[in-house]
Amino acid sequence: MDSSVWRVLGGDGGALVAPTGSGVLDGETVAVKDLFAVAGQRVGAGNPAWLERADVEPAHAPAVARLLAAGAAVTGIARTEEFAWSLTGANAHYGTPPNPAAPGRISGGSTSGPATAVAGGEVSIGLGTDTSGSIRVPAAYQRLWGFRPTHGVISGDGVLPLAPSFDTVGWLTRDPDLLARVGDVLLPPDTAGPADRAGTPITGAAPFQGRLVPAGGLLELAEPGVRSAVEAWLGGQVASDGASHRAGLDAPPFTGLPDEWVQAVRVVQAAEAWEAHGEWIADHLDELGPAVRGRFQFARSVTPGEAAAARKTAAEARSAIRDRLGDDVLVLPAASSVAPPAGDPDAAEAVRAATVTLCATVVLGGLPALAVPLRTADDLPTAACLVGPAGSDRTLLAMASQLTA
Repeated sequence: MDSSVWRVLGGDGGALVAPTGSGVLDGETVAVKDLFAVAGQRVGAGNPAWLERADVEPAHAPAVARLLAAGAAVTGIARTEEFAWSLTGANAHYGTPPNPAAPGRISGGSTSGPATAVAGGEVSIGLGTDTSGSIRVPAAYQRLWGFRPTHGVISGDGVLPLAPSFDTVGWLTRDPDLLARVGDVLLPPDTAGPADRAGTPITGAAPFQGRLVPAGGLLELAEPGVRSAVEAWLGGQVASDGASHRAGLDAPPFTGLPDEWVQAVRVVQAAEAWEAHGEWIADHLDELGPAVRGRFQFARSVTPGEAAAARKTAAEARSAIRDRLGDDVLVLPAASSVAPPAGDPDAAEAVRAATVTLCATVVLGGLPALAVPLRTADDLPTAACLVGPAGSDRTLLAMASQLTA
């Protein structure tokens, strides 16, 4: 067992938790991010001090229970960065999971353990979370399919929070068919329709039929190799007319995000992280890794007034992003670069701001986002990110498979 990837595995090569039913996931195996309640186990949150004091969970988180009921087995509990608050995959206590798709490069986080387990063929499904990119970034770095649903459509019960305004259950696989089958198990019916601009459910609304729209100014945040790979993929969809989905290259460009919007994500996330964990963190700061310790120190400094102003900005940004997207499907890079070299924290930090900004479009909009694995001209993993209207999750999953067939 690679302890940088796994916290606990089933004994003698068997499942940690056997399926409880049979269904569309018969024979599939799952790596569960160490934030989810698994009956009989503790939640470790990527921190040994937290794990030591954690209680044994009496029941599965609903997302885990649904996968088990559909025929999947839980192979084990996989690592996360501390409290899921980073995007590199590095854990100060347990190390950085390897990247099977790009050896010598970082794995991406914070769903780093499940991503590595899927990319390495140890399991077929990685169950994780995405607050500000933690499904999409490891998917891009490790050439995986990744999906972050519309915010709030999947229950977060039994999942250790970071920032509930942005926290979303998500998953990773090696192929789009399985990605969609997991969606069949976890997702409610789609609600998106032409009149559904604010994400308000409309009973019986028809699925959207959106155009693929390039992200305009947001594409400029990506390094040239990543941008070229995404543009080439989009061009291929134009050439084939995207089946029933028209490519909207003539649509007005989706420009970059105002700095105050991106800052609002940072402040709201910090305020909610401190609200969730501050009481414990205040007594255990010296038991955190340096990077996460610094983030919690900033979180402690956020005033109620600053948090309220940031929430107001975030709400305004959500409405503006949803109005601008309409019924289209935005195409942008899932991460601003390929995976930086392992052991070079400066390289990872250099691309962090651009990646966070790219991811913030989805975070602020509360929108479903799907990472489509691609390769650069240098044969390194990257990914396009397809962003659909709120409530279009199932249609977006089906559309991705159709577009890349």
